[in-house]
Amino acid sequence: MAYFECLHEVKLITDLIHKHGITGMRKSISNTAEYGDLSRGKRVVTDETRKAMKQILSEIQSGSFADEWMAECAAGKPKMAAQAEKESTHPIEQIGRKLRAMMPWLKSKTTDAELADAKPQTSEEHCAVGAKG
Repeated sequence: MAYFECLHEVKLITDLIHKHGITGMRKSISNTAEYGDLSRGKRVVTDETRKAMKQILSEIQSGSFADEWMAECAAGKPKMAAQAEKESTHPIEQIGRKLRAMMPWLKSKTTDAELADAKPQTSEEHCAVGAKG
């Protein structure tokens, strides 16, 4: 249940915000969810969160993020691969795979297993500045 509520509905919420803005999204969700957003949201996005986001933006604007990314690519992306592997074993991923398998309306041309076995992009494809991915 927690997976479905916390992760699966991200697309729904994102689509609602995209189409109607945050206020419009709030009008489309349950009163309980709206109340939770209005009464608890500031606990999630705190001054500390905003400070971290500003620091990340500064790293992007200064070019230090791009420099770090290019160095990671030049080294063969070892930190990225290790972190991706760690994240792929998170319990929400394990539960998500099981639940998505029970949701026939989510069937796509590419399965989770196929994504896991997909050939990684080459460094040139994956490490270009501004490249998707």
